[in-house]
Amino acid sequence: MVSETASEQPATSYEQAREELADVVRRLEAGGLTLEESLALWERGEQLAELCQHWLDRARERLSRATSAEAAGEG
Repeated sequence: MVSETASEQPATSYEQAREELADVVRRLEAGGLTLEESLALWERGEQLAELCQHWLDRARERLSRATSAEAAGEG
């Protein structure tokens, strides 16, 4: 589960999480890591992917609410 503040926003921004996730992928693809290092990076990558998905889900919800409210105002 993603750790959140009182305002329900994760401490790490989407952009920060995405950049760190890209770095994790680059490091895993480059190879040369021990099994333990690879597993730790993979676990971190999973956490970051979950965080990115959380941000995207929230953005989708906000857009849906905004477009629903806009459509309701036009009718």
